Amino acid sequence: MHRSMWVALLVVGFGVGGMLCFERTGGLDRTVALTSAPAEDTLPASFSICGEDRRMNCVVDGDTFWFKGEKIRIADIDTPELSPPRCTAERVKGEAAKARILALLNAGPFSMSTGLRDEDRYGRKLGTVSRKGQSFGEILVGEGLARRWDGARRSWCDS
Repeated sequence: MHRSMWVALLVVGFGVGGMLCFERTGGLDRTVALTSAPAEDTLPASFSICGEDRRMNCVVDGDTFWFKGEKIRIADIDTPELSPPRCTAERVKGEAAKARILALLNAGPFSMSTGLRDEDRYGRKLGTVSRKGQSFGEILVGEGLARRWDGARRSWCDS
């Protein structure tokens, strides 16, 4: 009887902990699921910087781009905002992130995979983008141009 009480407390503890983590990150609206990348990079395209015209294959900022007419949000990162940036440091780093994701997208065929949700609250498709199994998001994080998305917005002006 003593053992079953400990098991029950352990199960309840994990359940409460999971619920608290879920709530802290904003629930499903902010949940990002990491998935394995497809075996082959099969999505070739030529990208430019988005302008006012029709958006087919273009980059909006460091974590958002249009691909075949659909707006894509890179699900595993957060990059500095460009519309509008809150300080000069955010603008400079945001422009660098945008240029880098443009270069990565134009470097050849890539893969895109989705997690538990395939769309965010703004209607953007959520995807992890990679080439040869290497996440573009992780590349930007490694270069200091992005942060891993943890569900919380943090200022780029304080760092």
